[in-house]
Amino acid sequence: MSRIVVLLIFAVGLLIASLAMAGSVTGTIRVIDGDTIDVAGTRVRLHGIDAPESSQTCSTEQGKSWDCGAWVSREVRARYQGRKAVCTPLDQDRYGRTVARCMVGGEDMGATLVAEGLAFAYRRYAMDYDLIEKQAAVADRGLWAMNVQNPAAYRQNGQPAARAPQQQVASDCNIKGNISAKGERIYHRPGQEHYDRTRINTAQGERWFCSATEAEAAGWRAARR
Repeated sequence: MSRIVVLLIFAVGLLIASLAMAGSVTGTIRVIDGDTIDVAGTRVRLHGIDAPESSQTCSTEQGKSWDCGAWVSREVRARYQGRKAVCTPLDQDRYGRTVARCMVGGEDMGATLVAEGLAFAYRRYAMDYDLIEKQAAVADRGLWAMNVQNPAAYRQNGQPAARAPQQQVASDCNIKGNISAKGERIYHRPGQEHYDRTRINTAQGERWFCSATEAEAAGWRAARR
């Protein structure tokens, strides 16, 4: 009798696992924007995060406009385009998109984007990334080094918000401080040969800088081209 029970439990476990797999969306990523991707023909809105719209701009302390929405889309595309994602559907939004938590290389894609300052925690729908966002804000990572309007407010108003002094910075903060495979610290400025394909992983000590002077003071040297 006990053997039959064990077999039944095993069979139920296999059934549950198969149902879970059937409910997941797995495939190659095609990035649409900072928080929306296509996976295996399914349009996926990443759960619990909100990124600037592609047309959205940020501003510097001097009032200079910067296309931060387009920058976020480029960064997300550089990191994830063509990679395999396993997405667990959680809901469907009013546009018919599947709201899902997506794992890429064993990491929660939403958590990574919030940690890198490429997206914000979408507290209206989930508190999953609340603490991660606060850590990114304290470290002035990515968008936190800019004056940026809340994406939801931007979608509603369709225009930039007034500058907030507490979020202002001295420059665009778009200089990439990369650490090479040999451990050499090199910074890349926009327009340089390897700028677009250079990725920043703050967990490995890489970071963003607001000026070449700041980068060199921190121990980084300029890229040769």
